[in-house]
Amino acid sequence: MSYDLKQLFEVVGEVQEIDYRLDLSDYELFGGKPFADPVWVHGKIFNQAGVVTLQYEADFRLVLSCDRCLEEFERKEHLSQTHILVTELNTDNDEYIVVEGFSLDLDELVLDDILLYLPSKLLCSEDCKGLCEHCGQNLNRGSCNCCNTAEKMVDPRLSVLDELLK
Repeated sequence: MSYDLKQLFEVVGEVQEIDYRLDLSDYELFGGKPFADPVWVHGKIFNQAGVVTLQYEADFRLVLSCDRCLEEFERKEHLSQTHILVTELNTDNDEYIVVEGFSLDLDELVLDDILLYLPSKLLCSEDCKGLCEHCGQNLNRGSCNCCNTAEKMVDPRLSVLDELLK
């Protein structure tokens, strides 16, 4: 959604409310389309003492695959962001969002913030045990025969190192 902010930059005390749904159902990420529902974006853009600030919150639900056990899981997320908006910037500074022509594409900014918010490793739970490296059994559901054997399987290429430990 695009916002015309000309009046906001010119009038101190001006406020513009934000409340809409951003459809990201076709957005591909992590080899799938994780956004199960539209992202609810709500907040405000305001000019206080000549400083234009964007404050918003985004609520969304993701359907992802765990990086350890490969099981699909669902997670509800809440993102809260604040950005200072400027019309021009003399130096490279990541602290400000430059609004060219007084027009702000909020969809692009929200998507960027969500992508930066997501962790690099997606886990169904912090204590996910993953898969057995030998047979592929999901260790969250139970142990396998590979893991229960008294003698652990050793990679034949590393068997020489195993002899050193004896």
